[in-house]
Amino acid sequence: MEASFSYWERTAFIDDADVIIIGSGLVGLSAALHLKTREPKLKVLVLERGFLPTGASTKNAGFACFGTVSEQLEGLKRSSEDEVAQLVAYKWRGLQRLRQNLGDANIGFYQHGGYELFMDNEHRQAERCIDKIPYLNRLLKDAIGGTDIYAVADDKIGAFGFDKVKHLIYNPYEGQINTGKMMRTLLQKVYSLDVAVLNSCPVTKIEHYKDQIYLHTPHGIFKTPKMILATNAFANQLFPELKVTPGRGQVMVTKPIPGLKLKGTYHFNEGYYYFRNIDGRVLFGGGRNLDFEAEATWEFGHTDIVRQQLMDYLNEVILPGQDAEIDYWWSGIMGFGEDLCPIVKQIGPGTYCAVRCNGMGVAMGSLVGEEVAELALNQD
Repeated sequence: MEASFSYWERTAFIDDADVIIIGSGLVGLSAALHLKTREPKLKVLVLERGFLPTGASTKNAGFACFGTVSEQLEGLKRSSEDEVAQLVAYKWRGLQRLRQNLGDANIGFYQHGGYELFMDNEHRQAERCIDKIPYLNRLLKDAIGGTDIYAVADDKIGAFGFDKVKHLIYNPYEGQINTGKMMRTLLQKVYSLDVAVLNSCPVTKIEHYKDQIYLHTPHGIFKTPKMILATNAFANQLFPELKVTPGRGQVMVTKPIPGLKLKGTYHFNEGYYYFRNIDGRVLFGGGRNLDFEAEATWEFGHTDIVRQQLMDYLNEVILPGQDAEIDYWWSGIMGFGEDLCPIVKQIGPGTYCAVRCNGMGVAMGSLVGEEVAELALNQD
């Protein structure tokens, strides 16, 4: 290694890692947690390109959800009933594992339920979804382990103060989390297991030589016999053959709203728009469907078309007539693909990946991380 590291730095942080994980988001840290839980003597090192986890893990909306009625029906156009039910079960188990690993209080988990909104001009879409509620409740009963997963809740529209909303479908099983608390708790947990996490350390090139993998970074070269790629949307920057398309999610948070009536997570327009309550404020994001090509990017930032649409919906539908002020704007990068399942597999000698969470990283991340860790442990 060309960089001038001290003996202490090399022996404590750099040399002789048994497994190096690229990416310190929910998937990467869940993999590290599982590796150290199963094999406490392993030396696990995590390399993170950003000052904080880059991508979606600290930039998402904090929805502990598994899909609206319209999203399930869209999934059924591409997949079989069994596949849709299995994916919902996977998300549900992932959410329970996240809560189990970190504790509800530590991640700000509240199960206020989730709602799907249908506007005044969406009568046909609403009718189609409402008609399918009994069918979906039967299909997903075993996946969730409960009944009445979806139900019409039009009587709540007035209580939430919405305008231009004609129908609501309620799901009592969904909840919300505080993403910042989740990641801090997860970091503290892996630190306590002697996992090293190095930030601002992007991997620029990966080489294999004999039985070692060499990871090139601006700070020098790290080597390891096993490596896990957990960069989700950024996966094909290092492995172009992986079928992962980035999708930027633009998000805002208002200033505190006196007497805010919202409590829960809310979706509309087939899940492309989403909002929730947080600390007496409204968090609202989405709009990727306005220009899929422009939003299929690794670049953080905002566009005028999405910003304006979010403001219009906020002031006309969610908080009509209140002229809410915006306190925060940000964006996160998610990883998508035609197949709604994540990619968890071996992609080279000693090299494994866990990527493409399709905008459901909070639900999937814990299990995806565990699966790739098991894959790495079980391969010689």
